[in-house]
Amino acid sequence: MPERWYPVFLDLEGRDVLVVGSGPAAREKVDGLEAAGARVTLVAEARDEDVEGKALVVAATDEATGARVAAAARRANVFCNVADVPRHCSFILPAVHREGPITVAVSTGGASPALAQWIRARVAELVGPRHAELAERLRALRPWAKANLATYEERRDFFRRLVREELDGAGPGTP
Repeated sequence: MPERWYPVFLDLEGRDVLVVGSGPAAREKVDGLEAAGARVTLVAEARDEDVEGKALVVAATDEATGARVAAAARRANVFCNVADVPRHCSFILPAVHREGPITVAVSTGGASPALAQWIRARVAELVGPRHAELAERLRALRPWAKANLATYEERRDFFRRLVREELDGAGPGTP
């Protein structure tokens, strides 16, 4: 198991994902994946062919079944998460806070989901509707900035200034 994981946000819209399991943990995984637009197939037990062609596989079941699912996913070259068993995972799932278009993910590298959830709760106290509204306004400005500000640096500085002015109350020219 790696000591450090590479964080990534995936576009699962319309992609086929397999979830193996039948309890509340499996239902939670299905709900999260469907919220991201994935086409989820839920099975209590998986066969090797169930894994074929999937974008991701998530096993929320007992460890022995999870190990079999992970092995099938490796053979099919499909990323797999086995809930609560990081050594069988080719990806791990963070604790997530969402506020509008903002997503903050917290991971302890599989060391302690409880700690990741505690940190996520603290982040949720800091990131709220005000930030989501600002993100939407900044998204709307991106096409204008691309058309009117010639360089990456000009666009970066423009958006940094807007964020600083909105959130820190700093005026133009304030570091």
